Amino acid sequence: MLRPRIIPSLLIHDNGLVKTVNFKNPKYVGDPINAVKIFNEKKVDELSIFDIDATVLGKEPNYSLIERLASQSMMPLCYGGGVKTLEQAQRIFSLGIEKIALSSAVLQTPKLITEISERVGAQSVIVVLDIKKKVFGGYEVCTHNGRKATGINPFKFVEEAQKLGAGEIVINSIDKDGQMKGYDLDLIDKMREKTTLPMTVLGGAGSLGDIEKIIDKHGVIGVAAGSLFVFKGPYKAVLINYPTQLEKNKIFKIK
Repeated sequence: MLRPRIIPSLLIHDNGLVKTVNFKNPKYVGDPINAVKIFNEKKVDELSIFDIDATVLGKEPNYSLIERLASQSMMPLCYGGGVKTLEQAQRIFSLGIEKIALSSAVLQTPKLITEISERVGAQSVIVVLDIKKKVFGGYEVCTHNGRKATGINPFKFVEEAQKLGAGEIVINSIDKDGQMKGYDLDLIDKMREKTTLPMTVLGGAGSLGDIEKIIDKHGVIGVAAGSLFVFKGPYKAVLINYPTQLEKNKIFKIK
């Protein structure tokens, strides 16, 4: 049975764990392997890891690092970054990753969704859309860490992705990234109307209350966060954290 998920989202830059604001100025916050070990202890629902260098630099996924992360993880892992082919995806799955996150590659070659989905199953194929508000209204998908505007309408593309065999959609708000002032509720509402796929939202969480608000409204949904789970307090001291079971029960309204 599907249930809501609370998902830490980790960014890898120069093989280190970083956090960004509006997809810019990556700040080093620690060692990704150590972070995975801590999240193991905290029994997180799922963990997403995105290499923010691979696509921008045109590099292959860092298979050595992926293998180390997967070997240490005791929770389902989703990996994204630099995946352009079925062969790359299959190699990453062979290392112990449960889900592949696809972004810029499927915007250019949507059939890649179908190729991977047919080989490994739709549940393992995640389409990530990095979305930014347009100056004169509306939204568009961006790539290369938000640097390249594509002109692609995210609501139309998600409908295509669903038809092609995607198993889940992640919507990541560039405007809200690292701000810790709450999610883009309008974006989430509009996207939920366009797809029946399992959906995860990312960008803007500043408190567990922000997560609770999304789950209250949309029920079975994945709610991801970066800054919320690596920073603590008003001065943003680096401290890996995650809701306790009691806190999660409150968010999920479990008595």
